[in-house]
Amino acid sequence: MRSCLCLEVRPPKAVTSRRVPVLLNCRSGCGASTAEADRLRQAFDGTGLDVDVALLRQGDDVRDAARKALQAQPAVLVAAGGDGTLSAVADVLRGTGTALGVMPFGALNHFAKDLGIPLDPLEAARTIAAGRRATVDLGEVNGRAFINNASLGLYPGMVRERERQQRRLRRSKRHAMMWATLAVLNRPPLLDLRLELDGDVHDCRAPFVFIGNNDYLMEGFNIGTRARLDGGCLNVYTTRACSAGGLIMLLLHALFGRPAAQAEDFVESRASSLRVTSRKRRLLVATDGEVSTMDTPLEFRICRRALEVVVP
Repeated sequence: MRSCLCLEVRPPKAVTSRRVPVLLNCRSGCGASTAEADRLRQAFDGTGLDVDVALLRQGDDVRDAARKALQAQPAVLVAAGGDGTLSAVADVLRGTGTALGVMPFGALNHFAKDLGIPLDPLEAARTIAAGRRATVDLGEVNGRAFINNASLGLYPGMVRERERQQRRLRRSKRHAMMWATLAVLNRPPLLDLRLELDGDVHDCRAPFVFIGNNDYLMEGFNIGTRARLDGGCLNVYTTRACSAGGLIMLLLHALFGRPAAQAEDFVESRASSLRVTSRKRRLLVATDGEVSTMDTPLEFRICRRALEVVVP
């Protein structure tokens, strides 16, 4: 298990109430149900916490549910789901003094892995009960927070194509994503953008722009992981490679050869703020895997140590 070792960890804070709200998102990869909620309650048996599980179903708004739970001013609010669920709850909790408890029930669980939070529900529940807090950074775009990353171009296009295939062709999520990736790579989108990084202006014509909350490892089989989440920076990645072959070669360089950062077509920058302008009035933006349409210009910034989260 990979972990984030470089964090400002606060002394344990006593939980004034042993009652802890838990938001369980049924739309995440765990295939949650009422039975899943019962198993989640059982994971907290013996921890000393009395959990109040709210089951979120299709159509429920995660942010609204988090705001409602926050009215009781709990010391910890637990989010049980994938990175999209955690991101939505973190957006509500930032700056409130209520810590995020992470119960990783998604398919990838990048945020939990980077923090060293156990993926096993029993161990994750014990971590939450321990009450040790760390402060981490959040990224933000047009007022919306993200815990991992945001992206333009390739990935949002793949998600939209995957959703189309699921809806029209009745394919499973996994198979639809495979076919969507092939379809988008066959004709990669080209973005004509102007990037202003802390005031430095760069014109960009590229198939994607990736904005990370802190530095991402861009080489080897741990590609896509972070060594710390409180470094106070956005890392911006893009490429000059515009063909499917060029993009595949860039990935192969990262996995098997030299670091992507040394590849000729790879561009990496670091900044505390990023302004993206486009001739288009609106752009597709993926934040922690959730795709939305946002008005341009896109205003990105790093929110330093804006979120408290319970860690091992």
